[in-house]
Amino acid sequence: MDIIIKENYDEMSKCAADIIANCIKSKPSCVLGLATGSTPLGTYRELIKIHREEGLDFSQVRTFNLDEYLGIGMDLSKPYEEDQSYARFMYEEFFKYINIKKENIYIPDGLTKEPEKFCQWYEDMIKKAGGIDLQLLGIGGDGHIGFNEPGSSFSSRTRVIPLTEQTLNDNYESFYRKAKIKKEDMPHFAITMGIGTILEAKQLLMIASGKKKAKVIARALQGPVTTEVPASALQIFNGKVTVVLDREAASELS
Repeated sequence: MDIIIKENYDEMSKCAADIIANCIKSKPSCVLGLATGSTPLGTYRELIKIHREEGLDFSQVRTFNLDEYLGIGMDLSKPYEEDQSYARFMYEEFFKYINIKKENIYIPDGLTKEPEKFCQWYEDMIKKAGGIDLQLLGIGGDGHIGFNEPGSSFSSRTRVIPLTEQTLNDNYESFYRKAKIKKEDMPHFAITMGIGTILEAKQLLMIASGKKKAKVIARALQGPVTTEVPASALQIFNGKVTVVLDREAASELS
């Protein structure tokens, strides 16, 4: 495992974007696993910048997002603030600024009427694409990756999962409060890639920033490997793992 410590969020984001860009340059048809949330925003902005200024080509790239809330999905007829889906987040913050083909974008369908069948289809599509070359990950305050909450099996696959109170609180503050949506009205379930699915990627790239992530980063990277800290699964990953942190997020590492 390579742990790279940068001085601040901007430097962390640039470093992560460079790693992803190098993956695309070395394999223009690569398959990327993408994450949502506030942490990867800087990484996506840096990738947009590389695309515009250096011509980074996304035309052959295929992407699979980690997760989506169950019960909502992108509806472009609604104002952005009325749709808190991760599909819309990815479109507004990243996809509309690069030359990726719409048919090469895969995001869990939060509006599916048959979640179990959809989850199996999503797994099948990842396999059909040849697997994920590089999976971008964030980390939740309780150590979750994707929406794999504490207690998730390391062999878990794409599935529907109930969200914990901590995750609901964190996501409410990040996305729903500013949209003036009541906490009780936000989705309480999500579709997520499983930890087993994530661990089948060829390369993992985790990013984290800020003092509030320091303790959980230390538990995930240097604590015992346990399902109670889902991100600790990175310690048993067989492929290449790169963790890029800003100095505050790395402050509890020994």
